[in-house]
Amino acid sequence: MKRLSGMLALLCAMSLMTGCAVNRASASLTPGTDLSKVKTAYVVKFDKDVHDVNNIIAKKLESKGYQVTTGPELPPPYKADVAVTYTDKWMWDITMYMIELTVNFRDPKTNFPIATGNSLHTSLTRKSPEEMADEVLSNILAAPKQ
Repeated sequence: MKRLSGMLALLCAMSLMTGCAVNRASASLTPGTDLSKVKTAYVVKFDKDVHDVNNIIAKKLESKGYQVTTGPELPPPYKADVAVTYTDKWMWDITMYMIELTVNFRDPKTNFPIATGNSLHTSLTRKSPEEMADEVLSNILAAPKQ
């Protein structure tokens, strides 16, 4: 009996020490998309963005050699090779952190999505917004052609 209660105590202690750690990063291109032709981008600022994610994405694209402008959503066509939209989700766990970032590259004439990337990191594996943007953009730009 003593051994069983010891095992039960150990099992309870171990279950309290586990956490939900989720990492997910993905990217895909619409069939026929060739991102090697992209040289300029317009990052559309999400209306309710209070974290300046549009500027983070723009800086990451600039660091990868693209000419980037950012601003409000405009009626197509955009004066760039791609229009870039995003959705960011934030959570509270002692501090606010970005849990998920989804970035879409869109055809500047039709606004149709031609590439998409997503990064999700829960609290235990959280990354900075800059690291999340870099992860998503790197995955989009490295995604194999379809």
